[in-house]
Amino acid sequence: MSERSSVFDMIGPVMIGPSSSHTAGVVRIGRVARKILKSTPKKAIITFYNSFARTYEGHGSNRAILGGLLDFHTDDERIKDALILAEQAGLEYHFKSVGNASTLHPNTVKIEMTADDGTEATVVGESRGGGVIRMRSVNGFDTNFTASSHTLIVYANDQMGSIAFISDVLSHDDCNIATMTVSRKGKNDLACLVFEMDSGIKQITLAYISELNWVRNVLYIPDIDQ
Repeated sequence: MSERSSVFDMIGPVMIGPSSSHTAGVVRIGRVARKILKSTPKKAIITFYNSFARTYEGHGSNRAILGGLLDFHTDDERIKDALILAEQAGLEYHFKSVGNASTLHPNTVKIEMTADDGTEATVVGESRGGGVIRMRSVNGFDTNFTASSHTLIVYANDQMGSIAFISDVLSHDDCNIATMTVSRKGKNDLACLVFEMDSGIKQITLAYISELNWVRNVLYIPDIDQ
């Protein structure tokens, strides 16, 4: 006799329900968001778009995103209780849905977060199937990284030579750059540099980059599945 299974059953290391896009991918987006905020949010407004807007409750995406914000891995059995566990952790959350956003991927979620110390961050992520994600934007800048590699995000003044300089620093740390994305508010304004790398960065290197006088902020996200 076969056993009954729920939408939160696991296969291997990847959590799946009716669709891994609605569970495993969403958990990963939540975990990336938490790392960008650098803490568990105190408040979170979570907006599901398009396909997600119609199915997020039935497919468990609401539990999955909160599980990610609580830093649960995709195969963590606590995800099924994430609504209650989030409240117990002091996370005030609110879900919204937008069913017709034609410019966005069908499985898009936006998370607007506030930490205990008042720090705010907003991320937009896409769950693209099979647990694969793409972080479309961070704090209003286009980013387009997958979080499957070690990712460095540098907010810096838009000045000549900045990309080459950071690339050189990373090369001295034996970091091979796989992809790079650059977005900026405007010429000579704030820029966002995103480096996806095959290996991690030493803490001393992160500290050095952070102390550069033209760098505003540095975020580092290791491989999200580690």
